[in-house]
This record gives sequence, structure tokens and C-alpha cells, in this order.
Amino acid sequence: MNQYITGTMIKRLREERKLTQLQLAEKLNVSDKAISKWETGRGYPDITLIEPLAIALGVSVIELFAGHDVVNTNKSFNLLKTKLYVCPICQNVIISTGEAVVSCCGITLPELVSETADISHKCEISRVEDEYYVCINHEMSKTHYISFILALKDDGCEIKKLYPEGNAEARFKINGIKRFYYYCNKHGLFEISVK
Repeated sequence: MNQYITGTMIKRLREERKLTQLQLAEKLNVSDKAISKWETGRGYPDITLIEPLAIALGVSVIELFAGHDVVNTNKSFNLLKTKLYVCPICQNVIISTGEAVVSCCGITLPELVSETADISHKCEISRVEDEYYVCINHEMSKTHYISFILALKDDGCEIKKLYPEGNAEARFKINGIKRFYYYCNKHGLFEISVK
């Protein structure tokens, strides 16, 4: 835990809620001197106090650890603001449609930033009746593979999980698809728009 950032956040949140150090201390059954130490970075809360502290300050535990508020400004549910996260430990794929602090396997995950595909990650999309056939000419070994292909649609998204030693291909119903994302376990996220 970064004591300086968390201490600064504890102080800011406490003051926003118009609590004195003593009032916050009473809610947590600690001394006001303990609160002062946390806010100045000379100490930090015991692990058993993290959840009660977050509740008292009106934030999530993850926000408290991250050191900043998470404010979702995506009020109209714009799917073009979709964010993707992949856990490097368990390969869990997490999708959000706005600002979020995402954690998996005990770590906070950074948002994936998509790139334009290079020659080794070229994606071909063809129309077959009422579906898009998506094919990526890419190695699919146990150590280097395309993990998933995601179709972003007008009203949601559809994800196809791929596995090593399979083919890097998938089919998606055409209705409302705006773009595709695909994830290489070594090189990251790639994006291609549908024309």
C-alpha cells in the first residue's frame, strides 16, 4: 500500500464527509492519533481495519488502495467506451463499460490499450451469409496464442474464448457489430473496425 497516496486520500475523504479525526477514530475504535499517523504517512491501518475504513469513508476497498476515486462518467452506457482487462495470472477477461478499478487474483489490473495490428497479428474478416468469419493468421502454441476474439455490438458484446493448439478463428452474427478486439497473450490487445 502506498502510504502517502492512501493517507492523502483518507484525509480528503474524511474532510469531504465533514468528519474530524476523532469522529472517524470512534467509528473504527482506534485513537485519533492513529488517524493522524495514517493521514501523514507515518503509519497505516491494520489490515482488519481496511474494509471498515472504506465503509466509513464511503468508498470501495479497491479505491482506497488505488488512491483515487472511480467516477463513471459513462452515464448513457456508450459501448464504444468499453474497457477490457486481462488477469496475467489466471487469464480472466473482464469487461467494463466505463471507469472502473478492476482487480483479479489480488492485483489491480491496468486497462488494455488496443493497437493497430501488425503483419504478425493481421485479422481477416469475411462475410458468410448472416455471420462474420474472423480469422487471425497467428501461432497457437501453448506459449504464444490468441486468447479471445470479442465483437463489440450496438447492444452489447460477444466474446469467443480461444485455446492454444486450436485455430485463431470465430464466427459472429452480423447484427450491429461495430468492431472486433482480439488479444495475443504476448503482444496485447488489437482492434479492427467493421466497415
